[in-house]
Amino acid sequence: MQIGSNLQLFHPLLALAIIIGISSLLGQLVKKFGQPSVIGEIVGGIILGPSIFGRISGDLFHLIFAPPIISSLQIISQLGIIFYMFQIGLEFDIKHLRAYGKSTLLISYSSIILPFLFGLGLAFYTYPTLAQDNVDFLPFALFFGVSMSITALPVLTRILTDKRVQSTPLGTLCIACAAINDVTAWCLLALTIGCAKSQLLAAFITIALATTYVGVMLTLVKSFVARWLSTRPHFSYEQLSLLLVAVLISSCITEFIGIHAVFGAFIIGIIIPKESHLPHELKHRIQDFVSFFLMPPFFALTGLRTEINLINGLQGWLLCGAIIVLASIGKFGGTFIVARLTGHTWHNAAALGILMNTRGLVELIVLNIGLDLHIISPSLFTMLVIMALFTTFIAPPIFKMVTRKHPWVVHGGLQNKSA
Repeated sequence: MQIGSNLQLFHPLLALAIIIGISSLLGQLVKKFGQPSVIGEIVGGIILGPSIFGRISGDLFHLIFAPPIISSLQIISQLGIIFYMFQIGLEFDIKHLRAYGKSTLLISYSSIILPFLFGLGLAFYTYPTLAQDNVDFLPFALFFGVSMSITALPVLTRILTDKRVQSTPLGTLCIACAAINDVTAWCLLALTIGCAKSQLLAAFITIALATTYVGVMLTLVKSFVARWLSTRPHFSYEQLSLLLVAVLISSCITEFIGIHAVFGAFIIGIIIPKESHLPHELKHRIQDFVSFFLMPPFFALTGLRTEINLINGLQGWLLCGAIIVLASIGKFGGTFIVARLTGHTWHNAAALGILMNTRGLVELIVLNIGLDLHIISPSLFTMLVIMALFTTFIAPPIFKMVTRKHPWVVHGGLQNKSA
């Protein structure tokens, strides 16, 4: 057989090798500067996209990332975010929601409401130019508000773990607030998707079906899973295969209902008892495969969709800057004000506000959903990706600066202290 006569697998394998190599290299590089590896992985995707690699060598870019290759990447990236959201559900402990009672709820919802309102305000200004042609104002405005309100619980937890403060009073409160924030944002996103896919009445029917499904999963199915695991105290490949099938079936159900498949994967992760052996075993066995094989294509696909040249002229960059500023002010301000009103010190409140402004990978998942549903334009997608990168990038160094000067903020209690 002539060498090179069958290249059906050559291009996809080459593209995947390049993507995984660049993502891994940059992920490790940024960790040396105190940043979560997700920052480097996202930047790697942008480097491989049309903004940089496409400009340096357009012919080579189009050869490596031809449309059939993009289709293959989309399938892998969708599997990546489905199993990534399953992992988030595995790590999501509902006990965090009860950690500080009313204080947690108030701080979390204030960190959503203010940036959400800023997003609605920006939607009025940007709808004529940055919405897709066939999208109504309501789903566009809701999506803009949600994208401004996200706090990325996984990246936030990674930052706290890197700083070894995840079990301190501040770390526990921050995780609890971010958990409530994420669940609320996902519910708002489900409403937005319902509005985008159908009329408002049909959207509420979708939400009702989704609520019923979640209720059944959190009660009947969760109880069944707990009893099933109690009779099988040791990990088996039978458990692994059944749970992976359950993730895919649950994803199919939520996709069929009319919300995104990631919701189904997330709920399967939540219903697994955290005190059982399974979360640790599953994390140990699938985390590396998801992180190093399934997720890099998602970052690359995001980078391929992020075209910096779509931000045109001074007005475009001013709007991008306004999005970053208002998103940061909304998150920090909403968190800081209510934290102070509920009895936290200036420095505690500031540290909480800084951490809650982390967006990271969860924001990118949301933005890709918005682009896939044609709610936002590629240019607005690019601006929001830059906002997600910037707000995630600045969180670790500013948090380190605050806690270096006032170490009792994280290692002491959360009671009032003189500012």
